[in-house]
Amino acid sequence: MSNPVRLKLFGMMVLEFVIWGAWLPLIYGYLPSLGFSPLQQSWILNAFPIAAIVGMFFSNQFADRNFAAEKFLAFSHLVGGLAIFALAFTRSFWGFFALMLVHCLLYVPTISICNSIAFAHMKDPQKEFGLVRMGGTIGWILAAWPFTFILADWDKVRAAKPEGVVAWLGTVLGSGLTGPALQAATRWTYIVAGVASLLLAVYSLTLPHTPPKKAGEAGTEKLAWLEAMKLLKQPFVLVLWIITLVDSFLLYTYFNWTGSFLGTAQSAGGPGIPGNWIMPVMSIGQVMEILTMLILGVTLKKLGWRATMIMGILGHTARFAIYAFFPQHKELIILVQLVHGVCYAFFFATVYIFVDTYFPKDTRASAQGLFNMMIFGFGNIAANFICPWLKQSVFTRNDVTNFPALFLVPTVVSLVAAVALAALFHPPRLAQPSEGHSAPPA
Repeated sequence: MSNPVRLKLFGMMVLEFVIWGAWLPLIYGYLPSLGFSPLQQSWILNAFPIAAIVGMFFSNQFADRNFAAEKFLAFSHLVGGLAIFALAFTRSFWGFFALMLVHCLLYVPTISICNSIAFAHMKDPQKEFGLVRMGGTIGWILAAWPFTFILADWDKVRAAKPEGVVAWLGTVLGSGLTGPALQAATRWTYIVAGVASLLLAVYSLTLPHTPPKKAGEAGTEKLAWLEAMKLLKQPFVLVLWIITLVDSFLLYTYFNWTGSFLGTAQSAGGPGIPGNWIMPVMSIGQVMEILTMLILGVTLKKLGWRATMIMGILGHTARFAIYAFFPQHKELIILVQLVHGVCYAFFFATVYIFVDTYFPKDTRASAQGLFNMMIFGFGNIAANFICPWLKQSVFTRNDVTNFPALFLVPTVVSLVAAVALAALFHPPRLAQPSEGHSAPPA
């Protein structure tokens, strides 16, 4: 990371994912505290996947072709940062939904823009991009840790009157907010996200100049979308596309319910993790993601596409089953967060590599977009409509002790998805793998 340009790109990725990582984990427990109905919660949560789908067809192309990338990044994070910051002080549904939609419509395209800036200024993208993109994972982890202090019960700390730095630190870390106090303090997640976004707006102006792409450079981009859709006629591609939708639903089910579940008191049937430790505990999965990515290549070579993806899906099964059957075993609940990295690397990262290997070069980018539409868009939307309704209207209602039973739903769904992938996903062997890849066995 000694290259100064690469270091700047790494910093860009860190800030980019601090923004998202700051607000996403706790929003699912915060919205009910504002009195929003399950349907209203769903619309707010779906601002992000709606923006992702719009971005696939319009905003990403529009930004690429009309603006210098670093200037678009600065503008988007300035306006989007002010919008997410304002959410900390917004209590009405329409105000909250409008601000979230503005933020997401401006933020989602910047994920691709950051990638474009990175690729434009690398000499060897295959070698360098992984290191730069790791900044995003580190940013997500870093976003969690300030909340060990922000969501601490400072009244309890002052009442304890600890003497010395060590005693003070121990008291703070062991005094997390709970219940309504935790929900009220969750508004700080939007303040942190807003500050990070405004910092990135300024930082973007220091990034190397990346001019807009000319329309001709995209060539047959519109036809490439059509060609990518045609590939869904092949059964193994269609099966993977549908299973990707299901696995994305499972991923966002995890985000929908885990934050609230971790904070549920043991007397109410949960693990009773203090409020200021919920986000750090959830960030354990991102640490494991880094480690799992390091062994992904070897795993693919040894096990092949299908077995690796099935392991990723079964990671969800293991985690949700432990939530359902051992909800009060705090240490086990914390330990099972490690499988989040396995779920991501062994399924989603493997899907990206698979698409890059099997799809023709001229439709590869559009094919990635096709699967991203499931991962960030429709799978997310499905979870955001179904999960609040299941939680509040079917299982818990006024009895939070029913929370663990809720996790039986994704446990069963993940098992069915794993069996379906095992039975139906049969990609052909490639005679000549794509450049840079040696195709693992199916």
